[in-house]
Amino acid sequence: MNIPETELPRVVIIGGGFAGISLAQKLLKLPVQTVLLDRHNYHTFQPLLYQVSTSGLEPDSIAYPLRKITRLHTGGYFRMGEVTGIDAELNMVHSDIGDLKYDYLVIATGSKTNFFGNKSIEEHAMWMKTVPQALNIRSLILENLEQAVITEDPEKRKSLLNFVLAGAGPTGVELSGAIAELRNNVVPEDYPDIASDEMQIHLLEGLDRVLPPMSEKASKSAHKFLEELGVKIHLNTMVESYDGHLVKTNTNLELRSETFIWSAGVTGAPVAGLNASAMIEKANRYHVNTFNQVNGYENIFAIGDIAIMQSGDYPRGHPMVAQPAIQQGSHLAKNFSRLLKGENLKPFEYFDKGSMATVGRNRAVVDIGKFKFGGFFAWYIWMFIHLWFLIGFRNRFVTFFNWVYNYINYDKAARLIIRPFKGFKKAMETNQKKV
Repeated sequence: MNIPETELPRVVIIGGGFAGISLAQKLLKLPVQTVLLDRHNYHTFQPLLYQVSTSGLEPDSIAYPLRKITRLHTGGYFRMGEVTGIDAELNMVHSDIGDLKYDYLVIATGSKTNFFGNKSIEEHAMWMKTVPQALNIRSLILENLEQAVITEDPEKRKSLLNFVLAGAGPTGVELSGAIAELRNNVVPEDYPDIASDEMQIHLLEGLDRVLPPMSEKASKSAHKFLEELGVKIHLNTMVESYDGHLVKTNTNLELRSETFIWSAGVTGAPVAGLNASAMIEKANRYHVNTFNQVNGYENIFAIGDIAIMQSGDYPRGHPMVAQPAIQQGSHLAKNFSRLLKGENLKPFEYFDKGSMATVGRNRAVVDIGKFKFGGFFAWYIWMFIHLWFLIGFRNRFVTFFNWVYNYINYDKAARLIIRPFKGFKKAMETNQKKV
């Protein structure tokens, strides 16, 4: 990897998500050599991925170069590569760009989409965890609208204009709301050949309410907002299969759709090599103590979505969202400072700053402690918080400008099919057959 040898302790961080960069930014100020590894050369602000997929923002508005984090520090290094394994006995990380020894290892690999073993959904559905995946969804939505305009088959047209989303958590709610606003505000102007009632949006949820992690008040408000936007909500409905054209559910509901988006769950994204005792198998995440040390290892830590720190308040671990990851990264940096001074480590304590979700223009829900509210004020808070946590002044400025433009003009400026998804997918399938 061409990392210079050093007499300083070497801390290797796997993953440039919220947890990884929160730790790296603070470690760079300590007398250690910090090496950040990620398969991408940028950090993704995942809470706004849905806006990329629905043409509200360009991807560079929510992505930040990881080298900008390490470039101003002589003891900081970034390498783009995929980690393939860990050898804990040799204190070695294996990757597709070479091997690297560490004194301390921090695993911050985050989560990946959970299909719960359903192969048909995994093969045919769309999902959204990365910028390329969000761009795929954007291309597919626009391609299907273009194809619907020219098709003469009424059933095919109906399928192209049917948008089905599984999972009514924050991602599903925000994405379905954004597609509804695209249908209500943009389609009538760009596609006068398509009647507004032809484009249907169905949101499926296996439980009895939308936004299950949030309060009942937030759930009821979000449900009302979605219905006002014209989203059809199907509760207690679980997807059984999808073959690329037909969604089948446990309630015998069948929906023909060329756009099926899966947002029904996530699971950990571990790295191979550690003992089985380090993992909580069902969750696919590392079992850590209150210092974020992986079970059975003193010099290996895990933070963010990949870690489960069980306690009385959080028997299943902390929520797999940005705030626990950011706080664990910051706290672990402080513990590294204590470790270097020979002081005792302090246990992590999570401060719940609340949860929120936006449904659309002037519509959002917020839970902060005992305060539960929705509507315009909640939407304003949602915008402020997301702008605040975006990394980089440019990203904040561009995102704010786009939001103001969209708000005034009822428009989405990024309606571009840069890389046609259907053509890209066909090319990939052809290449796989050749191999």
